[in-house]
Amino acid sequence: MTRTPRVRRLLGIAAALTATAAALTACSGDDGGTASDGGGLGTAEKHVKITMMSNDAFAQQWQEQLVPEFNKKYPYIDVTIDSTPYDDLLAKGMLNGTDTDPQYDLITLDDPWTPQMAQAGVLLDLKKDAGSWTAKDYDWSDFNSAPLAASEWNGGQYGVPLRSNMLLMFYNKDLYAKAGLDAPTPELTWDQYLQEAPKLVQDTNGDGKTDSWAVGLTWQKGVLSPPFWQAVLNSNGGKLFTDDMKPAFDTKAGAAALQTQVDLLKYAPPGAQAYNYTEPLDAFRQGKIATIFTWGSAYKSAAVDPAVTKLTPEQVGIQTMPVGSKSASTHRGIWSGAVFKNSKHPEAAWTFLQWMSSKDGEKWCTDTFGSFPARKSTLASTPGQPWLAPVFSTLQSAYDVAAKGEMWRPRSPQSNAIQQVLADQTSAAVLGQISSAQALKKAETQIDDLLAE
Repeated sequence: MTRTPRVRRLLGIAAALTATAAALTACSGDDGGTASDGGGLGTAEKHVKITMMSNDAFAQQWQEQLVPEFNKKYPYIDVTIDSTPYDDLLAKGMLNGTDTDPQYDLITLDDPWTPQMAQAGVLLDLKKDAGSWTAKDYDWSDFNSAPLAASEWNGGQYGVPLRSNMLLMFYNKDLYAKAGLDAPTPELTWDQYLQEAPKLVQDTNGDGKTDSWAVGLTWQKGVLSPPFWQAVLNSNGGKLFTDDMKPAFDTKAGAAALQTQVDLLKYAPPGAQAYNYTEPLDAFRQGKIATIFTWGSAYKSAAVDPAVTKLTPEQVGIQTMPVGSKSASTHRGIWSGAVFKNSKHPEAAWTFLQWMSSKDGEKWCTDTFGSFPARKSTLASTPGQPWLAPVFSTLQSAYDVAAKGEMWRPRSPQSNAIQQVLADQTSAAVLGQISSAQALKKAETQIDDLLAE
């Protein structure tokens, strides 16, 4: 997604507030303005009111269905979930976290945001600061390490997974069969995939015109475009950064991974350079492309929902992306829930998050909404919605692969700015303006300068 001037302005505010927040936290004492008694869980005579700032993609659904379910167990905690546009969430969260009279108690965090907010001191450390409010049967060890790590920073646990996601591969079994190819397996390598791709560009109705292509993914410049290249790089054993946050991607392996993203355009529909998130998904739903590399949460709309797709679960396979020299490919994208350190009712706020992410709460959310779980116990269970069965096994594999290969976006308070540089330069290679090697060299120079500031 490209950033508008308004979005850039909001992110600039957020960056400026990082230093301010850290200073305020240092001056406020150990509990950072948090109610020393936790604020309680309310009574029949006096309810506790908490408000969550949440992505507008799922805020209304949570308000209408999840909150009433929560209130069956905790009737004296009134929860309001405020729908907030994605591009506003981070900046609004930073503003709220530094406010002496905050409007919000909770926030949903996208995968790369935890370092910036935790470094600013505006989030509660849930293991350290909320330990006395944590149920004895809340099993931290049951979470897969990859999704849980999305809200870790410098030894602290600042959130819990609420909606998990991984970059995965969907494939159309009918189009593979029509091309005379076996359906992909989790052992499919990138070399094999690229050898098969030309056969998946085909005329399916015999009129002499190509009407189906091999592949779709996000090629358009934006924060969603670098994860594909990053996943291929990781699958070949490469890393974005060293352990001390020095760029490590300007290598032959890095250029080869980016070239894979560039080369796949040869087997994509005309105009695919402009593909963002929805365009390849629409093409896949209509049977126009045989494979798509996208976020796993799109599987329901691609294979299950007849209102938006021509395909059925029987026609659509799902698995981790092809294998590089070291492992399969994937990339992490987790929405975590976090409690603001200046919340007046942190105990009630953590109780709400704890219920959502508990074994029972996560299972309820998955069975009700079809959202992807983070817990091993949920993934080992029988899903309430049958279409989730192949998703569960794929997710577990993807979590294992991601944890081993550290397949996620940069972990830095400057992750947004870093990702924007990567988006700019890798997109220049996709558009043919510079070579893949040149793109990564420019990106590394710019990121070195950014981190030196």
